[in-house]
Amino acid sequence: MMRSLVLSMLLTLLPATAAAQQPTIAERYQPIAREIIAAALGDSSAYNRLGAMVDWFGPRLSGSDALEHAITWMASEMQRTGLQNVHTEPVMVPHWVRGEESVELMAPRRRRLPMLGLGGSVGTPAGGITAKVLVVSSFDDLRAHAAAAKGRIVVFDVPFTSYGATVQYRVNGAVAAARAGAVASLVRSVTPYSLATPHTGNMHYNDSVPKIPHAAITVEDAEMLARMQARGDTAIVHLTMHAKTLPDAPSRNVMGELVGTERPDEVVVLGGHTDSWDVGQGAMDDGGGVVVAWEAVALLKRMGLRPRRTIRVVGWVNEENGERGAEAYHERHHDELSRTVLAIESDAGVFRPEASASPDRIPPLPSSGKSAGSSSRSGRASSHAGVAAPTLPRSAPTGFP
Repeated sequence: MMRSLVLSMLLTLLPATAAAQQPTIAERYQPIAREIIAAALGDSSAYNRLGAMVDWFGPRLSGSDALEHAITWMASEMQRTGLQNVHTEPVMVPHWVRGEESVELMAPRRRRLPMLGLGGSVGTPAGGITAKVLVVSSFDDLRAHAAAAKGRIVVFDVPFTSYGATVQYRVNGAVAAARAGAVASLVRSVTPYSLATPHTGNMHYNDSVPKIPHAAITVEDAEMLARMQARGDTAIVHLTMHAKTLPDAPSRNVMGELVGTERPDEVVVLGGHTDSWDVGQGAMDDGGGVVVAWEAVALLKRMGLRPRRTIRVVGWVNEENGERGAEAYHERHHDELSRTVLAIESDAGVFRPEASASPDRIPPLPSSGKSAGSSSRSGRASSHAGVAAPTLPRSAPTGFP
């Protein structure tokens, strides 16, 4: 799958239009496309690089030492693999810390419930919050039972339909519950599948209502609480969260290029985000995304292929809980946006990418001479690139190599 996505990234770089009476794109690029495919299928660099990153650095939440060490290593690796103009650009990012947390069902029986606080949530008072539960199935259901929500912990038991629709309860649930007078809110994890596995993610507050603690519980436990309520049972839970938000922390976007031969001032941007949530290693979200974008460019370099336009791979920071990296990139590179002919971010899992471009921004292929997609070739490199272990400062967290 990793190799397939590298192939998709590479083939997406080929021009999208051709002048009249010229060979089709497929005909013009079939020989070199076959070479690229063969090289990618015979190479495990992307998988090995991803494995090294997640094994050596683990979770990479914005504001963490692990993220900064990973960014430093990425910049070093980009240079080692031959990318040009490798550098980082400063970004100030949010620094949210999870802390100790738990949910315990107190009645009608006692049981610890698996949970994860949601990114950006406030914590509970030191002694936690104990309250009766009100289970609702939608925002409309909450509005219909708003009088019953006061002083309670609202549980949003909303089955997964699509990510875009269901994630609204994770993102905005705390605001809706607080507006109804709830003291805290819990959301059924935003997933179609569960093995008693809670999912974290970002959430938002609104200054017009109090900030209340907001956490995710499992699909199974949300359904259990709904059944209890339907039977007339009084469910009581105790919520403890030591989450806090520290002052913004310095971080960086990281990038490297393969400079174009004919139109070096025109840029094709590929990338993903370097940060992840703190409870997983971030291999799919989004280590795999940033690595396949990086490997697509590195593979062209190893094959000696040179693009007409500059191809830039970017590791954006702080996508998960702020998007500060994307905002900083836009601000810093605003003057070159008119010369950015294509931009692709890989952040929907390591599957087929979806991208779009304005056809009128891509000039027709030349009728003769150098290839529009690959204008020159400067020799061959080995088909497999090793991965260098990081050199970390003495202050690196325990357990890092």
